Amino acid sequence: MLSHKKSLNILRKTDALLEGHFVLSSGFHSSKYIQCAKLLSYPHLAEKICKSLARKIKKNFIKFDLILSPAIGGIIIGYEIGRILKKESIFCERVRGKFTLRRGFKIRKGSKVLIIEDVITTGKSSIECVKLVKKAKAKLVGFASIIDRSNKRNLKIKNKIISHLKIDVPVFNKKQIPDSLKLIPITIPGSRFTK
Repeated sequence: MLSHKKSLNILRKTDALLEGHFVLSSGFHSSKYIQCAKLLSYPHLAEKICKSLARKIKKNFIKFDLILSPAIGGIIIGYEIGRILKKESIFCERVRGKFTLRRGFKIRKGSKVLIIEDVITTGKSSIECVKLVKKAKAKLVGFASIIDRSNKRNLKIKNKIISHLKIDVPVFNKKQIPDSLKLIPITIPGSRFTK
């Protein structure tokens, strides 16, 4: 397994770990943002993290049939974990604000589904994916991500999350932003509200 320190070094080297004042897609404010797209744009470095995550998934989820990832952030990591573990990998996309399966993707009734994202903060996207699993009368086996930056206060997922890296980064609602963070210009990263 790749160590915590080496993993953070890879995130910094690829500019995937950013510092500033960010409004996350959840609406919370944070001093750090993890842009896994930057990590995944360096496949030779991302491969180490993906292999480490794949080992953890294999150890924790004995059997599953399908990987489901939310677009955009989960597509590449879902594909790569599917390639490593030799599992089918599909993704869902937002249509009029709701996740939908398109492009001929289907979840077979009774299949065992693992939901994989790049970063989990509140778990909102993953919970939206669960609706597709239930609608198909399939079984959710769990959740996985490259980075788990959730905390108990804001997390919507009640199941265990298998992640390559757990990073504790405080998040604040609009009324709780510390003065030091208020002084930094706001950046709104992410893709949830991209038109």
